[in-house]
Order: sequence, then C-alpha cells, then structure tokens
Amino acid sequence: MRDNSEEIFPLVDASGEVIGKATRGECHSGSKLLHPVVHLHVFNSAGDLYLQKRPDWKDIQPGKWDTAVGGHVDWGETADQALLREAREELGLTGIKPKKLLSYVFESDREKEYVNVYSIVHDGEIRPTDELDGGRFWPLAEIKAAIGQGILTPNFEQEFQRLADEGHLEK
Repeated sequence: MRDNSEEIFPLVDASGEVIGKATRGECHSGSKLLHPVVHLHVFNSAGDLYLQKRPDWKDIQPGKWDTAVGGHVDWGETADQALLREAREELGLTGIKPKKLLSYVFESDREKEYVNVYSIVHDGEIRPTDELDGGRFWPLAEIKAAIGQGILTPNFEQEFQRLADEGHLEK
C-alpha cells in the first residue's frame, strides 16, 4: 500500500479558509503549502489515550505512534466531514459525536498543516483497519515517558503538550 501522491487537497490561509488546491505530492514535497488535516484523540473513561501505529509504507513518520485518527481533508470536504470519514476508515468508528478542541498550524521540515483537533470518550470496540499497524490505549504517564524517545511522532508530541497546557488532558 502507498499514499496517492496525486490526491487533491485544499490549500488554506492561516485562519483555515480555503484559498486553492494542490496534490498530496506537492504538499509533502517541502513546499510548505498550508493544507488542512484532522486529528481525533480517543480517550476511554479511565482517561487513557488511544494511539495508532503508523505503517511503514506511510510517506510521513512511518512506524511511529500517533494520534488515534489523523488524516487530510480532501478537496470539497469540510474538516468535520473529513474527521468522521477518517474515524470510520481508520478505526471503524461510526455514530460518534466529537468535540472540537482547537486549531493550530504545525510545520515540519517537509510540510505545513492547519490542524483541526477533536476528542471523544469511547469505551466501545475499536477496529483498526489495514491503513494502520494497529493501536492501543496508553496511560498518560506512559505517553509522557515516551516523549523525546523517538517512539511518537513529533507532531503528536507537540500536540499532546499543547492539549496538556490548555487543560484538555485532565479528567
């Protein structure tokens, strides 16, 4: 399996408004074209956080642990629509009512993303699809111990700290 480098993504300005479009390949080429993504943090009622393991075939951060659901907003799609699609595609989650937490701009050496962050509390079944190399719930203390060890994606580490700073990780 491989990412489709010809997939079309919207381009957005710093407030998240659509201003154009480009391919995945263009967005991930180091061009720093700002494109929207969605992240869903799945907590269980005990306060543990579900993380997915990125497969080795991914073009960004292969083999690392990351946000439960993460994906690009497709051309012609809203962030809310993308989130529900990605939750279904990656973890088999349907009928969820996510809460929007925040939006921010993330920049790495290869790309620049407008990140829309949501969360849910879910104690039901999670069925990772073949888009992932599985996943599991992590106690928050275990996540904190893994930060900086090369186990988690840099984007997740930064977002986890942002969520902690804004009080979103407290029960």
